Amino acid sequence: MNAKVCAALVAAVVLSLFAAGCMGGETPAPSDRPLYIVGIDGDYPPFSYIDADGSASGFDVESIQWIGEEMGFDVKIQPMAWDGIITSLVTRKIDMVYSGMTITPERQERVSFSKPYWIVNQAVAARPDSTMTIDDVLAGKVIIGAQRGSTAADYIQTNLVDTGLLAADDFKQYTSFPLAVQDLENGRVDAVMFDVPVVNEFIQEKGLRKVGLVETNEEYGVAIRKEDTELLATINEGITRLQASPQWDELKQKYGLE
Repeated sequence: MNAKVCAALVAAVVLSLFAAGCMGGETPAPSDRPLYIVGIDGDYPPFSYIDADGSASGFDVESIQWIGEEMGFDVKIQPMAWDGIITSLVTRKIDMVYSGMTITPERQERVSFSKPYWIVNQAVAARPDSTMTIDDVLAGKVIIGAQRGSTAADYIQTNLVDTGLLAADDFKQYTSFPLAVQDLENGRVDAVMFDVPVVNEFIQEKGLRKVGLVETNEEYGVAIRKEDTELLATINEGITRLQASPQWDELKQKYGLE
């Protein structure tokens, strides 16, 4: 390489470095904080959902983001199909599930749960012109839909289908609750069942009618791999601090969960 070419290359490198500095193009220093991937159901308002600009939002989303700042770790929100979300956790595609997951004995066989942070029951919704009652639903006299892998689906299967009250063909399962609502609107099912706060959201949005409640008194918890005991302790402490802070009441008010 001759002297002129060498000088030109050096000048180009210096100029590019200078331009990068002036234009803010320097590479940021990597964070020394742990990064945890948080799995959510993206169709689960008001707890977790994707808003109009494509960003993850909701009560649970903001809760884990606050806990991350408080406890010193970064968060990446990952929307996923609900019926495979525990498998994704166990196989290390995500680090926790913070998305209105009910603590059940079956799930506890595979994962650990944080302290409970919310309690819900199940609600049944129908089209606004429907005359059905909650007694009709519990007697198996309707075609009903629910999200596959949800505790609503578990309830219907255990208490209606397995007992012979509801024909198996009259129980329709969907990959998401919005798809169940869509079939309700189109007349393919007579009713849908899901967690009360979520059903309330869709009733307001779609003008559906709340048929009634089924008291299940389910406790929500954050699902974490059994071996991640330090992370479990961190999340438990984070939930305790969040619930003791003004942010807890602010989030409840913001998402209509007071």
